[in-house]
Amino acid sequence: MQITILRIFLIFFFSITSFGQAKKYVIHTVAFYNFENLFDTIDDVYTNDDEWTPLGSQNWTTEKYNQKLQNLSKVLSEIGKPENPNAPVFVGASEIENRGVLEDLVKQPGLSPFDYGIIHFDSPDKRGIDVALLYQKKFFKPTTFSNIPLYILKNKEKEEEKNEESPDEETAIKKENNRVFTRDQLLITGFLEGEEISIIVNHWPSRSGGEKATSEYREAAGKLNRKIMDSLQQINPNAKVITMGDLNDGPYNKSIKVALGAKAKKAEVPEFGTYNPFEEMAKRGMGTTAFRDSWDIFDQIIITESLIKPDFSSFKFWKAGIFNKPYLIQNSGKYKGYPLRHSTNEVGFSDHFPVYIYLIKEM
Repeated sequence: MQITILRIFLIFFFSITSFGQAKKYVIHTVAFYNFENLFDTIDDVYTNDDEWTPLGSQNWTTEKYNQKLQNLSKVLSEIGKPENPNAPVFVGASEIENRGVLEDLVKQPGLSPFDYGIIHFDSPDKRGIDVALLYQKKFFKPTTFSNIPLYILKNKEKEEEKNEESPDEETAIKKENNRVFTRDQLLITGFLEGEEISIIVNHWPSRSGGEKATSEYREAAGKLNRKIMDSLQQINPNAKVITMGDLNDGPYNKSIKVALGAKAKKAEVPEFGTYNPFEEMAKRGMGTTAFRDSWDIFDQIIITESLIKPDFSSFKFWKAGIFNKPYLIQNSGKYKGYPLRHSTNEVGFSDHFPVYIYLIKEM
């Protein structure tokens, strides 16, 4: 029965009435979710994961780990409904410990029918957390994928002044010791039902140490994103690129508005530019994460101008959303209204809400 239902999902289409005439479209959901500390229970000597073990401060047991997997699989299987009853064709993920936790996740009963593939690399992040892409093998065929390092230094200007008089070897040692180790940017290119598309999955440097003090790190991440897009567009001027992730900045910050050049309105997007549908949501007070009762949209999906053209003969952007169903929200206590995250008393979901967009194509 489950297989029969899935087959129906795989050929799902919907109708939109325009100018008195109904048109039929193929639809796919693209999602991003910060899984918030998806760690297994095994102590890895190469990462800082001690608290996420049975003897650690989180008392992270096998039972809790399995509950976390079950919770995440429920969310992923429902993102995009009711417009699209199929689960997302792509899921960008962050805060994962290793490939093994993703293999455990996609085997969950709620996700296994969708036959997700996994693209993952270990990042140099000091906590040992990475980004990854899950994709439905039925629809997407990856051709190339790589992890692109984000290389940034602390106290960059002072260090550069000192290094001017330093030997090359000493300069290299100083730079390595002064490096801010963070997540790589994951680039995947492949074919979605025969159409080439590229995806960048991100988890930009955090605000630990203060928003202003760390802004340059995220601006560097935005510049690297833009550089990747430029490279893809030089190869193919019509390249369709989706960049998504926990950017640790809102849509209005310099890393996104200046470094990446994202626009809030489609009409403002220049050729080869980028469109951010989540900026208007932020202006309306919506959010994906909260801190001290202040909401912001750190989780975003941003697309190139090629995906907002009015011709739906190939896959284009339709609309975007924040998946914040009631069961994902804390309903009591000090953090009432916040995303329902893990605590010592309860295995929650995440401290972020997932985000999504729809891609549609006229049949």
